[in-house]
Amino acid sequence: MSNQDLKRQLINPPQTQVLYDTYHFSQANRVGNIVWVSGQVGIDANFAPGADITEQSHLAFQALRNILEEAGGSLADVVELITFHTDLQGEVHAFGQVKDEYFPDRYPAWSAVGVTQLSLPQLRVEVRAVAVIGSGKA
Repeated sequence: MSNQDLKRQLINPPQTQVLYDTYHFSQANRVGNIVWVSGQVGIDANFAPGADITEQSHLAFQALRNILEEAGGSLADVVELITFHTDLQGEVHAFGQVKDEYFPDRYPAWSAVGVTQLSLPQLRVEVRAVAVIGSGKA
């Protein structure tokens, strides 16, 4: 692997530029074929939270998919998920059903953590991931 391959690349899809500019963080960083994705929450294009855990989970996974595609990968390349839940015991089943729609097989490693709050009081879940680009190809 050359030094060029080890340069850090910031991944910020155009629709997330306001987050980069305002809150000073990248949606993801890629070094070589590894991508570390910042926590994605259940907000829509207008930055409004989804109505419930199911909608927020879909929005978070859609954002994760968009960021990985911007990085040159896909959800199939995810090797690790870490999720943060404000009501882990009460909502993990509904969350798991949505997660399984995006990861129907070849499941990534997953850690689910209960927390008291996320960045907005209406948020129920945050999803972060590590992906190895190209690893999802059979």
